[in-house]
Amino acid sequence: MHSPSKLRIVIAGGTGHLGQILAPHFHRQGHSVTVLARQVRPAPWQVVHWNGSDLSDWAEIVDDSDVVINLAGRSVDCRYTQAHRQEIMGSRIDSTRAIGRAIAKASRPPKVWLNASTATIYRHALDRPMDEITGEIGGSEPGVPREWTFSIDVARNWEHAFFEASTPGTRKIAMRSAMIMGPGPGAVFDVLLKLVRLGLGGTMGSGSQFFSWIHDTDFVRAIDFLIAEDRLDGLINVCSPNPVPQRDFMCTLRQAYGARLGLPATRWMLEIGAFFLRTETELVLKSRRVVPKRLLDAGFKFSFPDWPGAANDLLDRWQKAASTGSYGIAKTDSRSAQ
Repeated sequence: MHSPSKLRIVIAGGTGHLGQILAPHFHRQGHSVTVLARQVRPAPWQVVHWNGSDLSDWAEIVDDSDVVINLAGRSVDCRYTQAHRQEIMGSRIDSTRAIGRAIAKASRPPKVWLNASTATIYRHALDRPMDEITGEIGGSEPGVPREWTFSIDVARNWEHAFFEASTPGTRKIAMRSAMIMGPGPGAVFDVLLKLVRLGLGGTMGSGSQFFSWIHDTDFVRAIDFLIAEDRLDGLINVCSPNPVPQRDFMCTLRQAYGARLGLPATRWMLEIGAFFLRTETELVLKSRRVVPKRLLDAGFKFSFPDWPGAANDLLDRWQKAASTGSYGIAKTDSRSAQ
């Protein structure tokens, strides 16, 4: 790689929520950042057009880069109509294959390629945590809605497209990420906090389903760690080591905000609400009990391993941002293994 003080980092799909976290982070560290986006807008770093499938000028930027991070993919926060299903699946597979072709053609390929994946790939788990070694892939467990198999199919095909790419000179990591908690507008934390503020942040369904999450500061620190640790490749769960049942998750958030009550929502109420909000209940009803065994075994130390501390920090930043308009990452030491 180039000097650790200055890396050439390419972020595909870098104008989305996660890209808006990572690009400023790398830019502040002094790295050379290039974002690949369908719509080019002014930014403090280079933004280059791509369509997410065809090779063009952007492929030359991948050549001689140090790090490629692919975050591209249509949002899953929608109704799973046939058209949306095709867009969700196609946007992930096409972009991953395109980057694979660009790296395969490069005369000086990147040393590491991190590709987004999802912790949703694991089964609906109430009984035990799912890690990268012993975790069970979902899709065939009894008693869950058939609609949930679509997310599993997406994740399987996404990872298959990633690992089948012939890039022998590039270390590859599939990031099975949980929900990233950041205070920015429209992010998961912002949506959940809005429910609390409206008095609706209570138990959803049974409330026993586990909620896997990661604080945005730990998310960027984990990315730094994965880039630096040459011994890590393959599947990596990017999540807090402490998933919690949904009822406890929302109770903690209500306590942090100072809300005494949160109205519960039964499954049929959630189905009606999801229909009008044009989303799917799987996002809140599936139990994602995921743990980051490989990160922990490699020595990664979380700044926010527990939800109460994370919730208080995120709420404090959210409140400050209401007046300043700045939703930057919390200032913590980016060194991950101390």
